[in-house]
Amino acid sequence: MADVGLAMGAAGTAAALETADVVLMADKLNKIPYAHSLAKATVRNMKQNMFFAVGTVALLLAGVLLGKIFLASGMLIHELSVLIVILNAIRLVRYKQRGVDGEKEMKLVIPGTN
Repeated sequence: MADVGLAMGAAGTAAALETADVVLMADKLNKIPYAHSLAKATVRNMKQNMFFAVGTVALLLAGVLLGKIFLASGMLIHELSVLIVILNAIRLVRYKQRGVDGEKEMKLVIPGTN
Protein backbone atom coordinates (compact mmCIF):
# COMPACT_ATOMS: atom_id res chain seq x y z
CA MET A 1 0.00 0.00 0.00
CA ALA A 2 1.40 3.40 -0.98
CA ASP A 3 1.78 6.30 1.43
CA VAL A 4 2.04 9.00 -1.22
CA GLY A 5 0.68 9.14 -4.77
CA LEU A 6 2.90 10.81 -7.35
CA ALA A 7 1.95 11.98 -10.84
CA MET A 8 4.03 13.54 -13.60
CA GLY A 9 2.39 16.65 -15.06
CA ALA A 10 2.96 16.49 -18.80
CA ALA A 11 2.68 12.72 -19.17
CA GLY A 12 0.01 12.10 -16.54
CA THR A 13 -3.64 11.51 -17.30
CA ALA A 14 -6.30 13.75 -15.81
CA ALA A 15 -7.41 11.02 -13.40
CA ALA A 16 -3.84 10.48 -12.19
CA LEU A 17 -3.32 14.19 -11.67
CA GLU A 18 -6.57 14.52 -9.72
CA THR A 19 -5.92 11.60 -7.36
CA ALA A 20 -2.20 12.13 -6.74
CA ASP A 21 -0.91 13.63 -3.50
CA VAL A 22 2.07 15.17 -5.33
CA VAL A 23 2.10 16.39 -8.93
CA LEU A 24 5.43 17.19 -10.58
CA MET A 25 4.76 19.58 -13.43
CA ALA A 26 7.93 18.57 -15.27
CA ASP A 27 8.83 15.05 -16.35
CA LYS A 28 12.03 15.05 -14.31
CA LEU A 29 12.37 12.39 -11.62
CA ASN A 30 15.41 14.18 -10.23
CA LYS A 31 13.01 16.80 -8.79
CA ILE A 32 11.52 14.31 -6.31
CA PRO A 33 14.21 14.89 -3.64
CA TYR A 34 13.70 18.65 -4.04
CA ALA A 35 9.92 18.27 -3.65
CA HIS A 36 10.44 16.14 -0.53
CA SER A 37 12.84 18.61 1.09
CA LEU A 38 10.54 21.52 0.20
CA ALA A 39 7.62 19.69 1.84
CA LYS A 40 9.69 19.15 5.00
CA ALA A 41 10.70 22.83 5.03
CA THR A 42 7.04 23.82 4.60
CA VAL A 43 5.95 21.71 7.57
CA ARG A 44 8.79 23.16 9.66
CA ASN A 45 7.72 26.69 8.63
CA MET A 46 4.09 25.95 9.50
CA LYS A 47 5.11 24.77 12.98
CA GLN A 48 7.17 27.94 13.52
CA ASN A 49 4.27 30.12 12.41
CA MET A 50 1.74 28.31 14.58
CA PHE A 51 3.96 28.52 17.65
CA PHE A 52 4.59 32.22 17.12
CA ALA A 53 0.95 33.10 16.33
CA VAL A 54 -0.63 31.11 19.17
CA GLY A 55 2.04 32.31 21.61
CA THR A 56 1.42 35.93 20.65
CA VAL A 57 -2.35 35.58 21.02
CA ALA A 58 -1.98 33.84 24.41
CA LEU A 59 0.31 36.59 25.73
CA LEU A 60 -1.96 39.31 24.39
CA LEU A 61 -5.06 37.68 25.87
CA ALA A 62 -3.41 37.39 29.27
CA GLY A 63 -2.23 41.01 29.06
CA VAL A 64 -5.66 42.31 28.12
CA LEU A 65 -7.43 40.27 30.82
CA LEU A 66 -4.97 41.45 33.47
CA GLY A 67 -5.31 45.06 32.31
CA LYS A 68 -1.63 45.39 31.32
CA ILE A 69 -2.31 45.80 27.58
CA PHE A 70 -4.96 48.09 26.13
CA LEU A 71 -7.20 46.62 23.46
CA ALA A 72 -6.00 48.98 20.71
CA SER A 73 -2.30 48.30 21.33
CA GLY A 74 -3.08 44.59 21.58
CA MET A 75 -4.72 44.72 18.16
CA LEU A 76 -1.68 46.51 16.73
CA ILE A 77 0.69 43.92 18.19
CA HIS A 78 -1.51 41.13 16.82
CA GLU A 79 -1.54 42.63 13.32
CA LEU A 80 2.25 43.04 13.42
CA SER A 81 2.59 39.39 14.45
CA VAL A 82 0.42 38.39 11.49
CA LEU A 83 2.78 40.29 9.18
CA ILE A 84 5.76 38.48 10.73
CA VAL A 85 4.05 35.13 10.11
CA ILE A 86 3.40 36.08 6.48
CA LEU A 87 6.99 37.22 5.94
CA ASN A 88 8.25 33.99 7.50
CA ALA A 89 6.10 31.97 5.09
CA ILE A 90 7.29 34.01 2.09
CA ARG A 91 10.82 32.73 2.75
CA LEU A 92 9.73 29.43 1.17
CA VAL A 93 9.45 31.14 -2.23
CA ARG A 94 13.26 31.44 -2.30
CA TYR A 95 13.79 27.91 -0.94
CA LYS A 96 16.92 26.20 -2.22
CA GLN A 97 17.62 22.56 -1.50
CA ARG A 98 20.74 21.97 0.55
CA GLY A 99 23.44 20.14 -1.33
CA VAL A 100 22.75 21.81 -4.69
CA ASP A 101 24.69 24.63 -6.41
CA GLY A 102 28.31 23.87 -5.84
CA GLU A 103 27.95 21.07 -3.34
CA LYS A 104 27.24 17.39 -3.80
CA GLU A 105 23.98 17.06 -5.72
CA MET A 106 21.35 14.53 -4.59
CA LYS A 107 20.55 11.80 -7.10
CA LEU A 108 17.52 9.60 -7.29
CA VAL A 109 18.32 5.92 -7.74
CA ILE A 110 15.55 3.71 -9.10
CA PRO A 111 16.13 -0.01 -8.55
CA GLY A 112 16.22 -2.04 -11.75
CA THR A 113 17.36 0.84 -13.98
CA ASN A 114 20.83 1.86 -15.10
